[in-house]
Amino acid sequence: MASIDSLKTRRELTVGDKTYVYYSLPAAEEAGLAGVARLPASMKVLLENLLRNEDGDTVGADDLKALAAWLDNKGAVEHEISFRPARVLMQDFTGVPAVVDLAAMRDAMTKLGADPEKINPLNPVDLVIDHSVMVDHFGNAKAFGENVEREYERNIERYRFLRWGSSAFNNFRVVPPGTGICHQVNLEYLAQTVWTGDEDGAALAYPDTVVGTDSHTTMINGLAVLGWGVGGIEAEAAMLGQPIPMLIPEVIGFRLTGDMPEGATATDLVLTVTQMLRKKGVVGKFVEFFGPGLAGLTLEDQATIANMAPEYGATCGFFPVTKATVDYLRATGRDPARVDLVEAYAKAQGLWSEPGDAEPVFTDTLELDLGSVLPSLAGPKRPQDRVLLSDAASEFRSALSKEFGREPGAPRAAVKGESYDLGDGDVVIAAITSCTNTSNPSVLIAAGLLAKKAVEKGLKVKPWVKTSLAPGSQVVTDYLKSASLTKSLDALGFNLVGYGCTTCIGNSGPLPEAISETIQATDLVACSVLSGNRNFEGRVNPDTRANYLASPPLVVAYALAGNMLIDLANDPIGEGKDGKPVYLKDIWPTSAEVAELQRKHVTQKMFASRYSDVFKGDKNWQGIKVAGGQTYAWDVGSTYVQNPPYFQDMKMEPEPVTDVIEARILGVFGDSITTDHISPAGSIKASSPAGVYLRERQVPTTEFNSYGARRGNHEVMMRGTFANIRIRNRITPEIEGGVTRHFPSGDTMAIYDAAMRYQAEGRPMVIFAGKEYGTGSSRDWAAKGTKLLGVRAVIAESFERIHRSNLVGMGVLPLQFIQDGWQKLNLTGEEIVSIRGLSDLSPRRQLTVELYRAGDGRIARFPVRCRIDTPTELEYFRNGGVLNYVLRNLARDAQG
Repeated sequence: MASIDSLKTRRELTVGDKTYVYYSLPAAEEAGLAGVARLPASMKVLLENLLRNEDGDTVGADDLKALAAWLDNKGAVEHEISFRPARVLMQDFTGVPAVVDLAAMRDAMTKLGADPEKINPLNPVDLVIDHSVMVDHFGNAKAFGENVEREYERNIERYRFLRWGSSAFNNFRVVPPGTGICHQVNLEYLAQTVWTGDEDGAALAYPDTVVGTDSHTTMINGLAVLGWGVGGIEAEAAMLGQPIPMLIPEVIGFRLTGDMPEGATATDLVLTVTQMLRKKGVVGKFVEFFGPGLAGLTLEDQATIANMAPEYGATCGFFPVTKATVDYLRATGRDPARVDLVEAYAKAQGLWSEPGDAEPVFTDTLELDLGSVLPSLAGPKRPQDRVLLSDAASEFRSALSKEFGREPGAPRAAVKGESYDLGDGDVVIAAITSCTNTSNPSVLIAAGLLAKKAVEKGLKVKPWVKTSLAPGSQVVTDYLKSASLTKSLDALGFNLVGYGCTTCIGNSGPLPEAISETIQATDLVACSVLSGNRNFEGRVNPDTRANYLASPPLVVAYALAGNMLIDLANDPIGEGKDGKPVYLKDIWPTSAEVAELQRKHVTQKMFASRYSDVFKGDKNWQGIKVAGGQTYAWDVGSTYVQNPPYFQDMKMEPEPVTDVIEARILGVFGDSITTDHISPAGSIKASSPAGVYLRERQVPTTEFNSYGARRGNHEVMMRGTFANIRIRNRITPEIEGGVTRHFPSGDTMAIYDAAMRYQAEGRPMVIFAGKEYGTGSSRDWAAKGTKLLGVRAVIAESFERIHRSNLVGMGVLPLQFIQDGWQKLNLTGEEIVSIRGLSDLSPRRQLTVELYRAGDGRIARFPVRCRIDTPTELEYFRNGGVLNYVLRNLARDAQG
């Protein structure tokens, strides 16, 4: 449907032999929206989105004026707009539960007497299966094939379900396993920078925009595609044609100057940017990069920086359209006519950026001289905790006592059956893993060159290091092979283990049994070094307490050194075959060496070949047999896919929202509780509630797979919510892990078990937390699990953007302390909590929480801010969640 176009901005653009219609930003300025040309590029994309979707209902003239007024208020004035992305991107961990929800919605539509076909994606959806491969096998030529075989054994139920979805739903494509990671497939193939469609029979051109069910969807911002991560809940609503409500954001300009120095990598740059922006504070804001320094960055460098927007806390990390954008589109084999359209459209819309152009207006700015970037790592627990390579050993020595309570110099422990021992700081995982870095040939080629020089010197990886190479696309192995670097990487144990997200999400696989037993028996602080973007405690591997992010060449270097206490900037990395010490500087490749190989061996032909039939899959995928049909034939015996309870007994009209009366406190948590802490992730312990559930269904522990793989089964997932081995509940401060105390009994038990007991008693529950609650990946199960446990409200000092939105999307009330946090309340967990005024709630309203102290009968009261931020979110909450809201609206439409 065409826009009502109140400002008369519809224009035509002829490129080659084709004419497109588009909604002109310069025409909007001429029609009275003053200053559009001075807006940040990301805000211009938002304005075009409003112009094109103006319908007088979800988008009106006031919205257009509010966005144009940004130049005066720079995002300080709260105004909700409706954003409609061009498409949706999913990975399988979050995609499977999204398709489960769609299948459940079709069942619910049938029960409401409406057409189940109404539950169908209205926007294009691409799901890339990339999160299921695990590093079970490594360090040999058979590792890839064996891991693929194991992946299909574990996940055949999920894959059969996804194959059904790809045939049952329109506008829904699945990229099979073993192709690459969703972000890199998006960058190298799916994204177009300028999207095209049909409007009343005419070809329509508009900016490519996307939301994804992975927080690192932002990587595509490097290609001037505006997009960010959302929960699966929001993504499903977008798939079904619902706009995404958002407040007009502040935009922080990040000015880059200078050139990168010799020896520094794109990884070092992004770790520096992450630290700077975390310190600045950009949660809920757009970040846009500009300045003369852009000219010295490759498109892949930009994508590396954009990828880590979740780590620096921003909604997105946007780069404008430049010559580098169109050069990259050509180099990766995009349709030449599309590339021509991108350039012509960007110039017509004022979205094209050239060196020397007038700089946009921003809410605020900060600046980095690229020449000041130094080799760095980040760790041992957070991506923003950058340490210089030259300080890494001393900083780790300090962290041993401060973070882990271990004194440096503790005795090493013998490893049963091996000729070596283990001690604090030993690197037991060295992983070149997908996402931030494997999209960037410069750091992958650097890793290969370092490996080649190391092999020539006679260096070997330490025998206790689990090594792996998991690229983000098949193109990576093509150019490494073409450049004659594969053999050297293989010689050091960095054999291909799979194409997908592995170590960064906890799919690192088990360590060799003897090593794992030694670490656990002596409580060693073993380390991982990975080229990913997440290093939260308990995420990478249960046996690695310290985890460091680093560039791919540094991953190889630490595998050679074998210990974080070795100062790679000054100490020898090892001994060469000539008996002489070898230093890192002796094997570190030069920028010129890397650039020469990249120019010669990263070719357009590789991209064209690998993506020519990207949806076909290997013989394993093609051999999966599925039964078609409008609705899914649920298998009640499946432990992977089950019909969720969200729509059971749902009526056309929602029940009125009731106050939270006499709720029990399920957990009290500190600062920086991540979605990894909340959402089930990683391996499933046999003794955990989820493990007990699976064993009761005769699933052997060897077939437990991971929580991520079982996200389609709510019974497993709710049992794993708040079950992270490193989470600390202040109700049980003496115990690490997902436990709490049930009141009034005082019994200590798993959080799941306590929640079920409270539910049986008819008690609602609340959670208390500190700052940055819900940091990390856009895991919708962090909100879904919270809902299914029976939690009515989460009261925190601050929320990370996506998780706050997900809580609202599941009908859970996020409340933010206005004054002091929970620490001043002296909580024991025995308190009884009431929250009133929910029947006439309004966005961001101030409420009062009552605490009844059972011990002395006293009542404490404190103010909180309702973090339902917009009227649309309030409607979601009143309906019990966004999917319930959408389902009711679609059912009404279907019934006429």
